[in-house]
Parts: sequence; C-alpha cells; structure tokens
Amino acid sequence: QVQLVESGGGLVQAGGSLRLSCAASGRTFTNWTLAWVRQAPGLEREFLAAVSRSGSSTYYADSVKGRFTVSRDNTKNTVYLQMNSLKSEDTAVYFCAAKNATLGWVIFKRGPYDYWGQGTQVTVSS
Repeated sequence: QVQLVESGGGLVQAGGSLRLSCAASGRTFTNWTLAWVRQAPGLEREFLAAVSRSGSSTYYADSVKGRFTVSRDNTKNTVYLQMNSLKSEDTAVYFCAAKNATLGWVIFKRGPYDYWGQGTQVTVSS
C-alpha cells in the first residue's frame, strides 16, 4: 500500500515556471521508481519524466527535455518536477506514479504503474 499526493499545480503565464511535488506515504520510498505523467482533455496520457530509486538517474520525454527537471529526496519521501519555460500546450492534469521496478524497466518495458496519485491541474495562459 502506497499513497501519492501531488501538489503545486496552478495557473501560470507562458514562459513562467512551476514546481510540482509528490509526497509518498510509507517507509519503503526507495523501493519505487517514480514518474510524472500528464493528461490533457481529449488526449491520451503522456509520459514526461522518471527518476530512479536512488535519484541518481533520470529520463525525459522529448517534449519536456531541457525544460523540466525531475528529482527526489528520499529523506523526505518526496519527488519533484521543476517546470520552466512553460507553454500553453503544457496545460494538463499532472500525475505522479510509482513502480516497483528499476528505471530501465519503467522506460523500456513500459508496464503498468503500481500506484497513482490523484493529479494536480496545471494551466498555462497564452
């Protein structure tokens, strides 16, 4: 049983920045690879970024590479998504998801995630 709670979403102007947080319950936070996924209305869910169990490795989708940064603090059971140079097309609900697997497994196997947060709305004005 793992619970994930996202926070930090809101309204921001194009070109601005926003920092999302995902707080996890439990004492086995380091067992989980954490990922950020978003979904805009009428579109399928889109993988954005993932960070390994230790936080030493990250992976990004091309759409956000160079603009977004994922990190984690295992002492705080929290994963972050720093979003810079935001565009109107970044408007979506952003989800934190966890998988009991390595980062490589998450990236290349693309199996289902074990747990999801409820999501936080990010709206970028044009």
